[in-house]
Parts: sequence; structure tokens; C-alpha cells
Amino acid sequence: MKKRFAIVIGLLIAGLISLRIYQKVTRRMGGTSARQGQGGAVAVIVQPVRQDTIRDVRVFTGTVFPKTQFLVAPKVAGRLEKLLANIGAEVRNGDLIASLDNQEYKQQVEQARAELDVAKANVNDSQSSLEIAARELERARELRKQQVASVAEMDRVEALYKAAQAKHEIALAQIKQQEAVLKATEIRLSYTQIRAAWENGNGPRLVGERFVDEGAMLPANEPIVSIIDIDTVIAAIFVIERDYPHIEVGQSAEITTDAFPLKTFAGKIVRKAPLLKEASRQARVEIEVANPERLLVPGMFVRAEVRFAARDNAIVVPASAVVRRNEQRGVFLADTTTMKARFVPVTLGIVNADRAEIVNPPLEGPVVTMGQHLLEDGSAIIIPPSEPGADRLASPKPAGDRREGGSQP
Repeated sequence: MKKRFAIVIGLLIAGLISLRIYQKVTRRMGGTSARQGQGGAVAVIVQPVRQDTIRDVRVFTGTVFPKTQFLVAPKVAGRLEKLLANIGAEVRNGDLIASLDNQEYKQQVEQARAELDVAKANVNDSQSSLEIAARELERARELRKQQVASVAEMDRVEALYKAAQAKHEIALAQIKQQEAVLKATEIRLSYTQIRAAWENGNGPRLVGERFVDEGAMLPANEPIVSIIDIDTVIAAIFVIERDYPHIEVGQSAEITTDAFPLKTFAGKIVRKAPLLKEASRQARVEIEVANPERLLVPGMFVRAEVRFAARDNAIVVPASAVVRRNEQRGVFLADTTTMKARFVPVTLGIVNADRAEIVNPPLEGPVVTMGQHLLEDGSAIIIPPSEPGADRLASPKPAGDRREGGSQP
């Protein structure tokens, strides 16, 4: 008894499930029939084929960098006594940025000058000794001519003269040496005055960063501040392998940033990396952008629009009109006389987010832009009255006159 009851319950559940499935299928078929309209026709939206200018524009993202940037650092070690430039300060070529405690370097200069004075005194002394030796040599030669001085005496006097001459030459060389030492100490003293210096232009630049404070003990070459030039900036973007062949030095670019959403900055591609990074498969491209108002600052996120190609008087259709059928790209042309859709394979040119260029064949008439996924070549169509060509739509026939496909009521 229990087995029969379980079987009956199971059959009832199976029947209910089957009924539910049947109702869903019926509703779906009814919805499809409603979408297709009377006589199996598909309701579509069409738009006309136009002749217009179309551009292939790609948008890349990147970062702003200063055109030039360098670090100001002392060439000698010392305590930072004064720092005269702060972040954001405008500096010109040759401006004093900072100064180090120079007492030790002044003392070195004084010592070098004293040693130079000693060297000059040595020259005077050696000059006197050389003159005395020269007179002795001349006297010895006269005595030798008179056969009064011996050969040994003559050799001794000549040796003394040569020694005095060598000593004088050494003294002269020591003067040059001490002059060089003095010049070196003076140069080191001048290095305690730290200035901003650069080539290529004398326009003002800005202090970008400050790394130390007054009173800090600095080794040589320790950065104090960074100097940047942002009257012209570089927008660095990265392009993928597919776009790399289309990028050329000299191409124009339009730069936008979220900081100034209504403003566009004109730029030009000035450098293109000759390689792609293996890790990212991207190449660095640099765009030079004039920035006289200094609105763009290093570190900003920017978008760069680069025009790859442009075509005037091109045959243009909405990009949504292009479909694929049997591994072919094409569009459905709407014949408003027969109210049928004809699939036409096409060759595409420039394609952007909204529009597509038709290179071949020439197209005339409206193309289907919505509902084409339900169409096949020769499918009947219905164009809503608000769409182009709807005025040619014949009045719908009463139900039961003729149906192509669809479900019987």
C-alpha cells in the first residue's frame, strides 16, 4: 500500500513538472511570435548609410613628467648653513640655492697662499745662488784661459753652477705647483656656494623637492633640492604591440586630464622606444606638450588621443550594423519596397567605437542597426513608423492570410 502511494505521489510530481515546462515553452514561443510580428517578419531599427569623415583615434593613458629634471648637490662636504630655495620657488640659471660653512675652506686658501709666498721666496733665494754660481763659473773660465785654474777646479765650479741652476728650476716649478694648489682651494671654497646651473635655455624653473634642512652635515654629492622645467612637459604613454606600427614621431596628440576636464592640450610625439618590454609587451612613447600656464604638473594621470588615420567622404554606417554571418562580415540592407533584409558582405576600413567605414562595395539605402541578430538573408522585416523608410511599410495583413515561420495560434 505504501509503495503504491509513493508511486502515485511521484507520478503527480512528474506531471506537475512537465506541465510547468510546457507552460514556459509556450510562453517563450508566444514571446518570439510577438517579437517577430505578423507573417514571421522581424521588427528592426534602421539607419541610413552616410558619407562623412571618419577618424581612427586611439586613446592611451599615461603620466606627466617634466621636460628636464636634475638634482642640485654640493661638490664638497660640509654643514648646510643656509638653504635659500624652497619647494615651488622659481629659480633662474646661476641662482644661489644654498651655502655651506666655509671656514675650513677659507683656512685652506690662506694656507695655500702662504705656501705660494714661501715658494716665491725660494725662487728669489735660488735666483741669487744661481747668479753667484754663474759669476764663479765665469771667473773660473778666465783663470783657466790664463792657465791659473786647474781642470779639477773648473769641474767643481761647473758642478756648483749646474746645481744652482737645477735648484732654481725646482723653485720655479714649486711656484707653479703652489699656484695650482691655491687655485684648487679657491675652487673648493667656491663650491660652498651651491648654485643652480643648466644648459639649453635661461628661462625660470621650479624647485620640485627639498631633501635636507639647514644645519645638516652633508657629504659630497648629497642631493639638496630637485629642479624641474614644466614650461614644456612630457606625457609618457605605453602602447601595445598592435598599435606600435601606427605610432610615428611627429604625430599630433590631444592630451586631457581629470584636473581640467574641459581643457585640451596639444602635443606632438617626439620619441618612440625601439623595443617593447618583454614583461608587458608595451613600448614607451613620449609626447611633448607645451605648458605655458603650468597647469600640467609631473605625476598627473592623462589621456592621450592619437589619430592613426582619417578619411574624408567615406561611406559610413553605425558600428552596430556590422555583423558576422558564415565567417563573413557584412551588413543587412533594408529594402523598403519589398520589406526584406539582404545580407551584403563588406570590406571594412576604419572602425571606431560608434561607426565603421565600408570600403567595398558601395552601399545605398538604410542598414539594420537593431534586430539584425534575428535576421538571415531575405528575412521579412517590419520598420517602426518612427524609423526611416517606415512610410513605405504596407498595412499588416489580417491574421491567417499568410505566415512564413512562427507558431500557429
